[in-house]
Amino acid sequence: MAYQKLQVSRALQVIPSDTINIPNVAHRSAKGTTDSYVSSKLCDSSATFTNGNVKVNDIVYNTTTSAIARVLAIDSDDKLSLSANAFASSPANYEIYRDTNDGCILYVGGLGNVEVVTVGGDEIVLPGVSAGSFLPLQVTRVKANLTTATNIIALW
Repeated sequence: MAYQKLQVSRALQVIPSDTINIPNVAHRSAKGTTDSYVSSKLCDSSATFTNGNVKVNDIVYNTTTSAIARVLAIDSDDKLSLSANAFASSPANYEIYRDTNDGCILYVGGLGNVEVVTVGGDEIVLPGVSAGSFLPLQVTRVKANLTTATNIIALW
């Protein structure tokens, strides 16, 4: 009997988004904790965002509240303008990744539908995915609109 052998080396909790891809965890450019709140900004007085590690269009994960946004501008060493109000309170932990469009497979921890964009650009809803399933598709994004499954993890 044939079976799929799955050996991954990296993983990231997926934050579904209709517009932002799943970032590859291997391409993290910064991480830290916010220390003040300004609408649609990431503020971290201990950061050095102007050092070249963070770029416009990088993906920002708020790992405290599971919010996601893109970097629109690097305002200063300690402040970024974001595409969404991903940090509505402070303090909050964050991680910033490059948008590399690498494909990943998914582990689905909680039963439900999963709407994905494949590496080839196809958009599809996978209905009724069982809890504890691995999806053997190379995907770039889990869309939020029709996804009802929970605890989705990207694997590389």
